[in-house]
Amino acid sequence: MFRLPPGLGFPAARTSRTARTLPTALTLVAAMALAACEIQPIPDEDEPASQVPAPDFTLGTENTHNRWSATIPPQLTVPSGSVVEVWTKEASDGQITESTVVDDLADIDFGLIHALTGPIQVEGASPGDLLAVTVHDVQVEGWGWATILPGFGFLADEFTEPWIRGFPMESGATEVAFNENITIPLDPFAGVMGVAPATDSMLVTIPPRANGGNMDNRYMKTGATVYFPVQVEGALFSVGDAHAAQGDGEVSGTAIEAPMRLVLEIEVMENTRGIVEPQYETDDYYAVTGFATTIDEAARKATRYMIDYLVAEHGLTRNEAYVLCSLAGDLKISETVDVPHMLVSMHMPKGIFGAQ
Repeated sequence: MFRLPPGLGFPAARTSRTARTLPTALTLVAAMALAACEIQPIPDEDEPASQVPAPDFTLGTENTHNRWSATIPPQLTVPSGSVVEVWTKEASDGQITESTVVDDLADIDFGLIHALTGPIQVEGASPGDLLAVTVHDVQVEGWGWATILPGFGFLADEFTEPWIRGFPMESGATEVAFNENITIPLDPFAGVMGVAPATDSMLVTIPPRANGGNMDNRYMKTGATVYFPVQVEGALFSVGDAHAAQGDGEVSGTAIEAPMRLVLEIEVMENTRGIVEPQYETDDYYAVTGFATTIDEAARKATRYMIDYLVAEHGLTRNEAYVLCSLAGDLKISETVDVPHMLVSMHMPKGIFGAQ
């Protein structure tokens, strides 16, 4: 691993999306009112609507890991607010290549699954804080694959024969052919993101946990900010298992697994609401996650967390918040593949909230 020299450091004037996290409603309304009164210049059509910030640091894949533990040493240390360019391997850590055939799948070592890039130690992060990770960009970096692996997947008892398909993709590809008649748009994201848990044990990466982990949530993509409850000093953030395309649930066991380049902004925040499992937001919605060993319990947890958010941030009673979850909340089965571990998310659209 290597770090780029910070030079003059990250600009103090950089406005992070995470700087707008968990504000009071009054602050948001005031800002919106001022913005509405300003005369905005006509954008240059040749200029992109949004630009990816230049990274302060780069972290490659020279020393990946595939366990969660507080004892795994950091590969990079950054100040809060840094933008980090991160490169990730595909999920099998090189076991599946363009020459892999069905008969080779029996030799896959699950102990090598999920090669994670990191950990990244963040200065000033302590247990009780939040680590806000804003995803500025995710780019496919080459060939990907999808499989059916016997014994793995939501319908493992029904699909017992191995299967594999490769997906040729160029760097920065935006779509890929599934077959002669089906084209899949690419929407890349990292299937595994998280901070180190407060344990010296070497935990496998397969299930989602309170520290994040294998959430396989396809909405944690470019434009999203994900909030992780910090459990150890420095947070020790890692990322990997990137997916070029995936549906909610990832039911067959894999997405299009491929190497990626990500640009992430990492900031330490106060955990003012006492968040205990990852939550995330975009400009369009706020979202919570709940993990459990059944979909039912994961959905209940996600609903409770959204109620907590609505009460704390929008001043609703718990009864009002519960009914609003029913009227406007959107439950999503994010991950089912790690049977019996499940992840359910709930989205709440921001557009329904007017001036308060």
